Amino acid sequence: MAAIARAWSWFWLNPWVRTATRPPVTLSLAFLTLGGFVAGVLFWGGFNTVLEHTNTEAFCTSCHEMKTNVFEELKGTIHYANRSGVRATCPDCHVPHQWTDKIARKMQASKEVWGHLFGSIDTRDKFLDLRRHLAEHEWARMKANDSLECRNCHSAQSMDVSKQNPRAAAAHEKDLFTGQKTCIDCHKGIAHKLPNMQGVPGWQ
Repeated sequence: MAAIARAWSWFWLNPWVRTATRPPVTLSLAFLTLGGFVAGVLFWGGFNTVLEHTNTEAFCTSCHEMKTNVFEELKGTIHYANRSGVRATCPDCHVPHQWTDKIARKMQASKEVWGHLFGSIDTRDKFLDLRRHLAEHEWARMKANDSLECRNCHSAQSMDVSKQNPRAAAAHEKDLFTGQKTCIDCHKGIAHKLPNMQGVPGWQ
């Protein structure tokens, strides 16, 4: 306790701390209010700019782990190239659009930055070894939020099952429209190759 008391005393006796915490004697309340407002605007603008930069395909593929593995696989799917010319980019499928959900996802993604810095999947072999774990983690996340990212573009209410093949129409009417299943339950591997699914119920 004595050591803590000494450290606390040193902290408050430090001249830099005393200067920073001393009430101003020459600045008006109006100046401080305006300064706080300007500082807040600058902080928010900078924060939002950085946030949006990290929410682009260019940023997602700036590390070789993503560019040479999952991004290459995406290029061969209908989500990347199709007759309509509408492309789903990385954040479209992996980051919610609503601001609060987006912030929560970004906080979760900090672990991915940690993995990049420490080389968790910096080689193809490491990526393949962890592929099933990574995929199951993402599937569980999408299951938990009712495939929110899928629903950013695909609406069950706007589906015309008469234009779908009979198998898809029956599955959507039985499972999706009733809420028994969500998109990711049936559409695993829609944008990336599946890992080894041996032992997973329902997979051959």
